[in-house]
Amino acid sequence: MTEQRVEDVDERALRRFVAVVEEGTVTAAAQRVHLTQPALSRHLRAFEHELSLSLFDRRDQRLVLNSAGRQFLPVARDLLAHLERARQAAGDIAAGAMSAITIASTGTTLRDVLAPFLATWQPEDPVPTVVERSSGEAYRALSRGADLAIGTELPPRHLHGLALVTLPVWAYVPPDHPWAQAGSIRLRDVVVEHLLLPPPDHHARHAFDLALHDRGVGLHDYTELAPPEIAQAMAAAGRGVAVVSDDPRFDLVPVRIRTGRTSVSIDLHAAWPGDHHADRQLLQIATRLRHFTRDRYAVPD
Repeated sequence: MTEQRVEDVDERALRRFVAVVEEGTVTAAAQRVHLTQPALSRHLRAFEHELSLSLFDRRDQRLVLNSAGRQFLPVARDLLAHLERARQAAGDIAAGAMSAITIASTGTTLRDVLAPFLATWQPEDPVPTVVERSSGEAYRALSRGADLAIGTELPPRHLHGLALVTLPVWAYVPPDHPWAQAGSIRLRDVVVEHLLLPPPDHHARHAFDLALHDRGVGLHDYTELAPPEIAQAMAAAGRGVAVVSDDPRFDLVPVRIRTGRTSVSIDLHAAWPGDHHADRQLLQIATRLRHFTRDRYAVPD
């Protein structure tokens, strides 16, 4: 079938073809598509002629899907699904709403923030797709089709944004570690331990490195591990102190890392395109996410 013939395929012809396959008989399919049986039979022959393709074998006044028809059936269904999605998207845009949403975030945010938040969604909320991006790529994903991005830096000025929550970067230690009952520890005391750190492009590592720079403190003994869960696993095995922002695992105890009167932390922001057709709905979702994260994660400094 040539490209031109694909472009010229009529939607009604596709629906009639699929109806015959799904109903099993031309008579039943005719009722479904509101045609008489002879009229539907004529339309099917015209459709096959248009495609230059025989889709059915005709046996004893019955239509039996042949090999070409079986191969064409998923193509027809896919085309109809694309048309339905196009209509849905057009309706959403006209109404300033979304029935589906794509969210870009880092892996840690996806697991520890977005997944628990999405578990609270109601049937009327849009169907979410979450794409994992590095911290520096989250906002750039908005120019590639994402509707909402969660990042650790202030969004660029051309985006609409909302500050979500400040999350601590923890020093995770086993329950029998001397710091386990401390609640917090000074940055200068942390760096004398063997540290288990995420790679430099990870947002927790970036915040930790920035705190080191600001306080004039250098790293001495450390191992870089990815993903952050591995750092926690090694801390649980007694191989060092994990410095990450993830939720605790392996019965580890979180300890705040103090830098004077404050502590090492990460600021989460939500951002979306300023000209997005569903700007109001995205603001509502971001506001709900802010309430959720602050109720669940905010820790007084």
